[in-house]
Parts: sequence; structure tokens; C-alpha cells
Amino acid sequence: MNGSPVDDFPHPGVGDVLVECRDAARTFGRGETAVVAVHGTTFHVKAGDRIAITGPSGSGKSTLLHLLAGLERPTSGEVSWPALAGPREIGLVFQGPSLIPALNVVENTALPLVLAGVPEERVRLTALAALATVGAADLAERLPEELSGGQSQRVAVARVVARAPRLILADEPTGQLDRATGQRVLDVLMTAADETGAALVITTHDPAVAERLSVHRDMHEGRLLDPAEERS
Repeated sequence: MNGSPVDDFPHPGVGDVLVECRDAARTFGRGETAVVAVHGTTFHVKAGDRIAITGPSGSGKSTLLHLLAGLERPTSGEVSWPALAGPREIGLVFQGPSLIPALNVVENTALPLVLAGVPEERVRLTALAALATVGAADLAERLPEELSGGQSQRVAVARVVARAPRLILADEPTGQLDRATGQRVLDVLMTAADETGAALVITTHDPAVAERLSVHRDMHEGRLLDPAEERS
């Protein structure tokens, strides 16, 4: 993925900590109506990790991912990115539809590159290369309304891959897809992480998705359980 916005940043070594939560919590609202989405959580992701965060809907998985990505600020505690140049080196695949309807597939894929100031002559080539990585090059000129759910998710992955992030966060990427399509999208995510050398964290409530990743963490009522709690 030559020409990505992060090409000039140092590459983390295997085992380097990319993102770390130290007793990080996130509460929405105040007083009696306050909702604690994530309780004090200590957690880190290292270069090369393949992590599944499992748990039912409403357990806080999405909020935790948003904290890791820098989209949410912790109400208390701290989130840091020791081996990264901040959240700009993180790519997030959202749970629901995230493509801009007025832009075609290659324009959607290229948008983060444009916003990052990548030279115009490199933007389209990089976007097309990202689409080829996820097997969607033939969709380049289609509008989002012309795509299936699985195709839309592949393009969303391509948009992340185009940035060549050091860490890919995917929030329930198969949650709105049938089993076969979901497995194909998961294949694309795993391949994209392998080819770009990115660490990968996926939230899911599907055990079949979780078993594809080497590390499993469970989340329940806003608490990320430690391995000992998960075994008990």
C-alpha cells in the first residue's frame, strides 16, 4: 500500500504495545440517568495480535473499541498509543453501513487518503490496490446502493486497508450478514491484516467468528473480564 498516510511513521516491532487502556472508563450522562458503558478497564493490544472481544449486544464492546480508536475519550483513566503516532494509524470498520451514498466505491475507498492529504496522483492507485486486496476491484465504479451487504463491508474494509493502518479495529463486522457472507468478510479482514502487518481486534457475539482469532476476551455489562474470570 505505497503512498498511505502512515508510510512515514516508524513500523512497530512484534510485541510493541500499540494501544493501552489503564483503568479507562466511559460514562454517558450524569446523575441518576448516567450509564456506565465501560467500567475501569486495563487492557493492551500489541503488534501482531489477533484478538476477539466477545459479549452480547449492549455489553460495551463498541464503546471500548471507540476508546481504543480515540473516537471517545475516557471519563476516567487513560488511553495511550505507545508505539503509534496516535489514532491516525488506526483503522476502524464500523458495525453498520458506513459508505457515503453519493460517492462510488473507489471514491469511498479513497476518501481517507484525500482527507489525509495524500497527493492526488497516488490516491486512486492506492484505493484501487486496496480494493484488489479485498477482492472488490470490479466494484470500483458502483454506487453503494448497488452493493450487497457483504460487498459493502468488503469496501469498508478496503477503505481501512487503503490507509495501511498499524491496527485494524472491526466492530461486529459480520453482525448484519448471513453466515456464509460473514465468513467471507472475516476472511477478507484476516487477509488484509496479514498483508498489511496490522494487529486486528474484532468485537463479536458470534463464537464462530471469535474462534478464528488467537486471543479471546469476554465483555459483560461494561466489564472486560480477565482470563481467570472467563474460565470460572
